[in-house]
Amino acid sequence: MFTSLITPPPAATAPAHERFLHLLRLALASGQFGKLLLSGPVAVDGEDADVERLTVRAIELRGEPALSFLWRHRTKDVTKNHAPASGLAEIAALLGARFRNAHLHTASEEVQFAVSRKGRETLRVTRLDAAADEPATPAAHDKAKHRPLEMAHPVWRALGLTHLVKGEPALVPAMARKWKQINRFVEILSAAVDEAQLQGPVRVADFGSGKGYLTFAVHDWLQAQGLAPRVTGIELRDDMVRLCNAVIDGEQLVGIRFDQGDVRTQPVQPLDVMIALHACDIATDHALHVGLQSGARIIMSSPCCHKEIRPQMQLPAALRPVLQHGIHLGQEAEMVTDSLRALLLESQGYRTQVFEFIALEHTSKNKMILAVKAQGPAAQALAARRPELLAQIAEIKRFYGLREQRLEQLLA
Repeated sequence: MFTSLITPPPAATAPAHERFLHLLRLALASGQFGKLLLSGPVAVDGEDADVERLTVRAIELRGEPALSFLWRHRTKDVTKNHAPASGLAEIAALLGARFRNAHLHTASEEVQFAVSRKGRETLRVTRLDAAADEPATPAAHDKAKHRPLEMAHPVWRALGLTHLVKGEPALVPAMARKWKQINRFVEILSAAVDEAQLQGPVRVADFGSGKGYLTFAVHDWLQAQGLAPRVTGIELRDDMVRLCNAVIDGEQLVGIRFDQGDVRTQPVQPLDVMIALHACDIATDHALHVGLQSGARIIMSSPCCHKEIRPQMQLPAALRPVLQHGIHLGQEAEMVTDSLRALLLESQGYRTQVFEFIALEHTSKNKMILAVKAQGPAAQALAARRPELLAQIAEIKRFYGLREQRLEQLLA
């Protein structure tokens, strides 16, 4: 597929970037390519000044091999697809000149390239202990979407998501929507882990874990990535905790446990990932605060039951005809609440997004607040914007006549 990309190997004394590019071409030609991450952007002027990183993946586009470039900007993502030869040419031009660091993941090794501020190039190749036996298959745009979780995992049968049909694992029909939600959540987590550049062991707390679907999914996916998960599900209902721990014992899983507890009384412990889905009203604020206090690099929250802000809202005269209807007032209160939460997270140095993480047809609780701790120039930019962000929060509160917001109080 990429065989035409093979070139003679450079001499051992060749510059590190030439040797890196040769290993990249070899990985593509042999089907061992996983992904390429370019980071450490070099400051430039113009429309690309806010670029933070570039992720490159191999795909199939209308039956032909291609390279998909995901440009991560401070406020947006841009995807561009290239033919293999032109994509490699662009990577060669960017390496060292536009990005100081490059991290190549293949089935058998990891290759890291770096350029110091003084222009010194280094190359490090790390062999993986368990190299894949089969070549990686590019993602096909025109084929069924690959799911990050394997349905055959016995945990899903123990939790009632799957059953055996003629001896083969299959989804319980009534759980199809739940399975799609779980896989979509893991896809979002995967992108966030890439952005945060997490390395194992990865410590995770899932507050309000319920029956543990997401908790087990996160553990399973992190383990498959070799990130040595240390996952804890925290749930108020003791019967759910007993059920999930029984599954752990039955499947002899390591690196995961469930505890009975409340997010509002949890002691602060170091975390890499904090998850809180469908925490009711201000429980979401307490969970976000725990994530901030614990130093979590990734915070994932799906809020619900927005009750705190609505009774405080004093309607501006211009909006009274719009918000006189209860459904509109409720939607406005929800939007204001989650906007304040996002601004507060940004003021603490997190790159924050609020988005619909799955279609409304699958669940009415479909909003996600995703916050990833900014690094390098992005962190400096957010720190510089902190007074502006705090001023925006104050203005929103003044506009709606709000007296208090729980996350802001907790941070104060």
